[in-house]
Amino acid sequence: MAVIRSQCGQCGVGCGIRAMVRDNRDVRIEGDRMHPANGGLLCAHGRALDQSATLDGRLLHPSVNGRSVGWDRAIAHVARRLTDIMTRYGPGSIAFHVSGGLLTEDYYVVNKMMKGFLGGAHIHTFWTGEGGLGALQRAAFGEDVMPAAVEDIERTDTLLLLGGRTGRDYPVLLDRAMAARQAHGMHMTLLTDDDASASVDADLRLRVNPGSLDRLLTGALLHCRAVGAIDQAFIDRHVSLPLNLWRDMAQGHDIWSIARACGLPPVTIRAFYEQMASTGRLVTLFGDRCGVRAAAAVLNLHLATGRIARPGATPFPLADGANGMGAREVGCFGQSLAGHRAFTPDACADVGRFWSARHLAEGPGLDGAALIDAMHDGRIKALWSIGPDAQASSWLREARAAVPLAICSVDRTDGVEDFDILLPAPTWIEKDGTSTGSDRLISRQRCLLPLPGDVRPDWWIVTKVAQAMGWRDAFHYERPADIYREHGRLTAYRNHGQWLLNLKRHAAISNPAYDELTPWRWGDVPFDSGYFPTPDGRARLLWPLDQNWAAIA
Repeated sequence: MAVIRSQCGQCGVGCGIRAMVRDNRDVRIEGDRMHPANGGLLCAHGRALDQSATLDGRLLHPSVNGRSVGWDRAIAHVARRLTDIMTRYGPGSIAFHVSGGLLTEDYYVVNKMMKGFLGGAHIHTFWTGEGGLGALQRAAFGEDVMPAAVEDIERTDTLLLLGGRTGRDYPVLLDRAMAARQAHGMHMTLLTDDDASASVDADLRLRVNPGSLDRLLTGALLHCRAVGAIDQAFIDRHVSLPLNLWRDMAQGHDIWSIARACGLPPVTIRAFYEQMASTGRLVTLFGDRCGVRAAAAVLNLHLATGRIARPGATPFPLADGANGMGAREVGCFGQSLAGHRAFTPDACADVGRFWSARHLAEGPGLDGAALIDAMHDGRIKALWSIGPDAQASSWLREARAAVPLAICSVDRTDGVEDFDILLPAPTWIEKDGTSTGSDRLISRQRCLLPLPGDVRPDWWIVTKVAQAMGWRDAFHYERPADIYREHGRLTAYRNHGQWLLNLKRHAAISNPAYDELTPWRWGDVPFDSGYFPTPDGRARLLWPLDQNWAAIA
């Protein structure tokens, strides 16, 4: 029996697991007591990982137009078709869809191939919208850096939980919060506009009308200002305010208007506001499902009260997708270039030089409905979908019907029968590489089982296709550690402090050290010096809340 420490990979918390592996693909899973993210805790999703060991329904061999083929033929066919489309229709005629369950090394190779060699930036995701948390953090902080660490949950005086679904979707974090509450009397407040909060045992529970969380939170900020609970010294030194912010914010945010919008009695709202003003340390736990406006209001509340970059005082946004943070780190979505770099002239020159890019993308790509429209218009001729993604099933069906060539790298056969080319990829417990939790904690995902049949890693498949398209010198990877080192070098390349994401400590990591890598968090305590990676070194309050933050960031 082998004992292997690896990752759960079922959500953005990044829990560590300890797997006992026997013959015949027999796997027993338990929480890893040594892992910082969960300390041995594990939810039902993690405990059910052993169910993915079965080979029933697995895609085990490449398939082209319904016929099983070997890898050499499949790779040559994919490379020939993509090369033909690029030659005839130019850069931007090919799109990727990536699920939230890939490893950072997979995302890196996909992003490099698309933006550095296919010449486009059409990477569609269903787990990180560019109007979401990443764009908000870039707009507020200057970089997509999540400022919290999971340990802040135990250090805070008050935990503000936004959305009942947040507690339901991240039960390990909720368990940690409940333990902290019992240990030292931490106060827990739940604000929700959904019906998934029955299992959350909070000291104060406020159920508001759908879509009104941002009104309630903005009112809390205005109350803090009225009673002198904002940190004016921190604002003066480290935060930029929009012109006429307080006057404009006050419109429609008196307690009576907020009471009508939220469906709460004014006395209940007043009690919540007084708690927000009086608590010393505040952690706000929230995810994408709470909505962009509510998330922006959370960042405003923490910045204006100085409850950021201090132990137990921070906003705690949760990345959607099992390795959503890893994908954002390498830029594997439509609106970013790579390594937290935007499509600026300097960044394009640096990344193009580093990659020795053949056809560097010149700007952001299309996503979502806009990408579907481009497929219907004939501007996109090929789609390569990588990884299973139940959230994107309807989008993928429409996209598949709209393009002449559809390729799918996936682990199972159900639901993908109508793709032209199927490429067998591993399940999570067969993957080998790294992933990043929501709090910037990088951990090793170790393969628990040998790859069955002709299954190959996602990074390997993309690498082999890139090599067959003539880019062997740029895609020379033989193992995940090669990609991890390159990713680390890129984050450090011509990075003179502009970006907090800097993995230079691992730019030359050896293969044995990579194999034995223990969890580590990049960025230390972001913003603890009061410096933010914006042009003026100041954070920004986000107002009005309904702006296009992706465009502003």
